[in-house]
Amino acid sequence: MRLNTNESPFPPPQGWRAEVARLVASIDWNRYPDREAHALRGAIATRHGVDMSSVFVANGSNEVLQTLLLSYAGAKRTVAVFEPTYQLHAHLARISGATVVAGRRSSDYTLSSEEIQRVVSEHSPNVTFLCSPNNPTGRVEAWGNIELLADISSGLVIIDEAYAEFSERSAVELASTSGGNVVVSRTFSKTWSLAGLRLGYVIAPPEIVDMLHAVVLPYHLDSFKQAAGLAALGYVDEMNDRVARIVAERGRITEALSRLDVDTWPSGANFVLFKPRQIGGHATWQRLVDRGVLVRDCSSWSGVEDCLRVTVGTEDENSAFIEALKQALEQSE
Repeated sequence: MRLNTNESPFPPPQGWRAEVARLVASIDWNRYPDREAHALRGAIATRHGVDMSSVFVANGSNEVLQTLLLSYAGAKRTVAVFEPTYQLHAHLARISGATVVAGRRSSDYTLSSEEIQRVVSEHSPNVTFLCSPNNPTGRVEAWGNIELLADISSGLVIIDEAYAEFSERSAVELASTSGGNVVVSRTFSKTWSLAGLRLGYVIAPPEIVDMLHAVVLPYHLDSFKQAAGLAALGYVDEMNDRVARIVAERGRITEALSRLDVDTWPSGANFVLFKPRQIGGHATWQRLVDRGVLVRDCSSWSGVEDCLRVTVGTEDENSAFIEALKQALEQSE
């Protein structure tokens, strides 16, 4: 049982799958796709209440982030992150040739305004990342921190909202104003149950979107992906239902963990970070594997030593995880 990759435990709606099957037959496969994905961008724009000129789409949010860094980072430039956080931010920044500087979160994984001010004043980063809800901690970034960073930073501020639908507030309202420095990245992988499609997008000021279109490879987003993503946006009610079920199960997991010998932290995502108090994180991970449950082993990662991260699954999967963890913690050496 895999609860380690933050995928949705539920498949997309049957209606969407039937619609996609029909769309396949209607695609002009001998023709190049719409180079700027106008229909899909227009539908995403409508969903978020912004103009289409503020939307850029790509092959998963990872390509979105890569294109942003190719456009605004690179050699002799600086990218700031606040650790622990999503490791790909720093990795992609280094691939672009940029220097990465890291601020630190507090022991409860919150971020202080003083640390934000220190990093910006000392390094003047060209690009700064905030992940909200944060991965792997699950913490939702304080709204004041997002506003502060946008206000004091002279560079680009990327808010990675891969898990935003599982929380209560988004930074999209800051991201589409012309002349602004805030962009928000999103993905279809989690809440839309489309990890296999690899589709992501960014909401950004129009001049930033223009830059991304200039940098990205021609015809980077194929016709099928555009059609399938557009069709998915017609199933908002079903998406909201899946999100509500996952949030409810997240609460059940968190409540169950509170009765076990582990530490946990508030999560606004579709996963929960926890730390066994008496047994090492990796040893606990192995005991779970021995019981047929795979979670993410974060025990060797800087800042989350001895921690594990469990993805919220189906009700049955979550019950099996809770029982397996009870047994793992009670197992004698």
